[in-house]
Amino acid sequence: MAKRQLNRRQSWRIEKIQGERAARAAKRESRAVEALEGGDLGPEQTGLVIAHFGVQVEVEGLQDELAGQIFRCHLRANLPALVTGDRVVWRPGNQGDGVIVAQLPRDSELCRPDMRGQLKPVAANVDQIVIVFAPMPEPHANLIDRYLVAAEHAGIRPLLLLNKADLIDEQNQVALEALLKVYRQLEYPLLEVSAHQGDGMEQLKKCLDGHVSVFVGQSGVGKSSLVNGLLPGVDTRVGALSELTGKGTHTTTTARLFHFPGGGQLIDSPGIREFGLGHVSRDDVEAGFIEFHDLLGSCRFRDCKHDREPGCALLQALDEGRIQPQRMASYRHILASLPEDDY
Repeated sequence: MAKRQLNRRQSWRIEKIQGERAARAAKRESRAVEALEGGDLGPEQTGLVIAHFGVQVEVEGLQDELAGQIFRCHLRANLPALVTGDRVVWRPGNQGDGVIVAQLPRDSELCRPDMRGQLKPVAANVDQIVIVFAPMPEPHANLIDRYLVAAEHAGIRPLLLLNKADLIDEQNQVALEALLKVYRQLEYPLLEVSAHQGDGMEQLKKCLDGHVSVFVGQSGVGKSSLVNGLLPGVDTRVGALSELTGKGTHTTTTARLFHFPGGGQLIDSPGIREFGLGHVSRDDVEAGFIEFHDLLGSCRFRDCKHDREPGCALLQALDEGRIQPQRMASYRHILASLPEDDY
């Protein structure tokens, strides 16, 4: 069934109701903060946001006797929006709670547009984005390439991860090998694992150690199963594929940070079926296709659109096999999805 389109008045009413609810929640939170700050709070110290729950966050203490302890913290009203992975200054209460005083500078942030097109950070201080896909639901190069553009734009190292390798069979093997061959030729780091059978998991652990990683990928590719395999005892809920659509059902409801025993951290984010790139420009998209780097600026015309123009360096490279048709198709599809002002 097609999604029902909301008219302007309906959208306005929904936003108005959501705004009123947010205002009431903020008022309750402000009273809670005032009550805490009027009591006996401990000294300021640094902490790490490991989960976000609307107007409150879970903070892990990083100093002294509070190191490793988890506190549900309130936010002062003048703070910017916090996300999992943020480092903060906070003051502990005496009931397992506390108040966040300030946000510390971010080394990096992974962002995506929300439903209204406004840019929204989803994870902070990440240095590796793990792009998870699987034989089922069927992987699409365009979605993978969107993640790669987003990673390049954010300055975050990508790792391609084919999960559920045990589901590779005669029906999907040829298409999967063709898909993976393109990324291997581009020298992207790529692993094949099976969270269900355990194959390749030790190699994955080595790739994650020492990094702050975030798992992204459409629902149903097994991100929660990977977390369970990497961190026994965490027991992240696992969802099955929808029998009707063959797509995944959402399980994770909030981004959460986990620690690996040997070092390194993992941020598990909610499933994202489509990763919007409304916040990037044409130049950003071109920068996200690494095989274009040495070719850009070499076209006969400065304003070349890389479509049908004579003397186009990209089209020549496509004819010569130095750019794969799969990647050029993704590039054009992504450009076509950008707002007209950026295209």
